[in-house]
Amino acid sequence: MENQDRDSGDIIPVVIIGNGPSGICLSYLLSGHTPYVSQDAAHPNPLLQHKLREQPDLSLLEQDLEYLCEGLEGRSSNPVAVLFDSLLLPDSDFGLEHSSPLIWRYEPERAIPHLVLGRGPPGGAWHAMEGSMLTLSLANWMELPGLKLKDWLREKRRNVRNDRATPAEIALYYQHYVSQKSLEQNFACGTTVTEVTRVHGDGDEPCWRVTGVQRREGEELGDGGTVSEEVPFSILARNVVLATGTHDIPARLRVDGESLPFVCHSFWELEAAISRGELDELSEPVLVVGAGLTAADAVLATRHLSAPVYHAFRRSVTDPGLIFNQLPKLLYPEYHKVHQMMTQQQYGSPTSSSSSSSYPNYLSFPKHRVVKFLPNKKCILESDLGQKTAIQVSKALVLIGSHPNLSFLPDHGRSLGVYRNEPISCRRNPIDVDPFTNRVTEAPGMYAMGPLVGENFVRFLKGGALAIVSDLHKRQKLLMDDTWVRADTDWSIKG
Repeated sequence: MENQDRDSGDIIPVVIIGNGPSGICLSYLLSGHTPYVSQDAAHPNPLLQHKLREQPDLSLLEQDLEYLCEGLEGRSSNPVAVLFDSLLLPDSDFGLEHSSPLIWRYEPERAIPHLVLGRGPPGGAWHAMEGSMLTLSLANWMELPGLKLKDWLREKRRNVRNDRATPAEIALYYQHYVSQKSLEQNFACGTTVTEVTRVHGDGDEPCWRVTGVQRREGEELGDGGTVSEEVPFSILARNVVLATGTHDIPARLRVDGESLPFVCHSFWELEAAISRGELDELSEPVLVVGAGLTAADAVLATRHLSAPVYHAFRRSVTDPGLIFNQLPKLLYPEYHKVHQMMTQQQYGSPTSSSSSSSYPNYLSFPKHRVVKFLPNKKCILESDLGQKTAIQVSKALVLIGSHPNLSFLPDHGRSLGVYRNEPISCRRNPIDVDPFTNRVTEAPGMYAMGPLVGENFVRFLKGGALAIVSDLHKRQKLLMDDTWVRADTDWSIKG
């Protein structure tokens, strides 16, 4: 799509910043795809089934979500996420595959015009993830409404060996979803938002000005390539939805020497070193810092080369908050293997130095933190008891999570968090929203969803889309604002 400066005063009802699965699912519901409960279906939860029978002719968007959420329990702290997940995948936590009681109807009269802004193709950060590793979630947990991921995978693979897919497959699925559901006209890819500010629109009613640049291909070069250019845009929006995810900025330890060339902060830097042939069984150990799944992937990838690994992390291996202690062993054998290594090959334990060890060339440092990195590729670790250890490494991978890029908001959006004036973090300080509407508490006309509100799994971020669209429809009904459903308006960025 090309660029247009919308200083004419046209106001887009909804602008979504982020085109990953959160933005895609929200676009699907905003486009008029409406969930109803089938009158022939039965939900395995009798209390929820009774409530759903009370108003069978109303769509889910029109029902009282807070009432439907009462009494439900699940793996998310967001109540609407638990509700929608329970309706899309009943009893999936127990390994059961009940049919969803939801049916989807396309009702274009319900559509709310919107624009989805994203830096890359639809799918967001999934396009940047390593392509061979299996995803954490089961395939049906990754799917979006109206397109079974398993069915799509069967068309792509000759045989589906397990219920998990690779990130590369998931990225292609999301891109295909946007095309198959005819959502492309709502997506402006190649866009980077630089500022979002509150301004006055029609009359005295405030709205949001969203400004940024859009990358588009220019003239062809003699060698067949093209020159890309960045063109500024400025649009007005009645409502803004923050759906950027949290993969933009790797978290840092903030210790001396962290900027030295041998210290990396992404899995992709490890991949690049592997592709250059820099690591093998004769290399000095690779230090992996972190106890999440990306750190585990780095351990697996490095050991696949027979290169030695040091693995340092702050928690105990028995800490219930450790992700490995929450994953079923049968579904995640490779992560269970890493957890076994972390447990059996601990620094200072008698078995760690045994030549008969099941996991040679691996050593874990539980309850240790990095004190500093030195130019000679030495790293100083410190235990929780204050004991310091110097280790020689070839590379250090700091994989301790990431932060969202909210640089387009004043002070990077700190005032929007649960804890005011602290950095926004999915785990420690999500954006403060109303749990049943996803409205941002401190910013009227702004919503947030996905990892920004603590939902890391695709399975649960779909509830945010339901909450937002339900709230928009109810607000529209109260205001009797029929301009929100003008189907003849083209809101795309174009020149």
